Amino acid sequence: MDPNRLTQVGRALRELGIQMIPAYSPQARGRSERNFSTWQGRLPQELRLAGCTTLEAANRFLREHYVAEFNRRFQVKPEQAGSAFVPCRRADLDHIFSLQWQRTVNRDNTVSFDHLHLQIEPVRWRASLAGCTVTVHQHLDGTLSLRYGPHCLGRYDDRGLPYPVPDIPASTRPSRGRGTAPFPCNPIPKTNPTASMRRQP
Repeated sequence: MDPNRLTQVGRALRELGIQMIPAYSPQARGRSERNFSTWQGRLPQELRLAGCTTLEAANRFLREHYVAEFNRRFQVKPEQAGSAFVPCRRADLDHIFSLQWQRTVNRDNTVSFDHLHLQIEPVRWRASLAGCTVTVHQHLDGTLSLRYGPHCLGRYDDRGLPYPVPDIPASTRPSRGRGTAPFPCNPIPKTNPTASMRRQP
């Protein structure tokens, strides 16, 4: 793995403050290949034997049967009691656990992504974002969002259509001064449960 060109997983781990230690030895690669053989070779056969023909049925089989059997065969008792997990204090996990791509804003204040044209609404803190580099977030539910630094520029469905800006009462509306997002960028409720994440080169 190139430390200067992180994968999506490497980037997410870095944002969470987790140090990833890549293994380059032949022994480590051999263990990985044997593990991949289990997932890519044996697991599809297990799903076939269980009669799983839908994504929901496959997830139910993994959750209710396969994980427990896998742990029974391969788990090892730890030398020390307790948990090595530490609490995560990040509040933007929806953005961290998304596929992220860098794009340049077009002259008409749009961003081209996967044959879609994402329209950026005008913001008060900049006349135009044309020529700026923004980050496209492709979320687990298939929706998209755009970010420029700390600013969230918009949320979009899997067709590239923008979600309406939520109607926030004036008494609770945040200030629109410099350094604040043009509108909240909270996760949008899933509207298309069958949406899948598109892969980008």
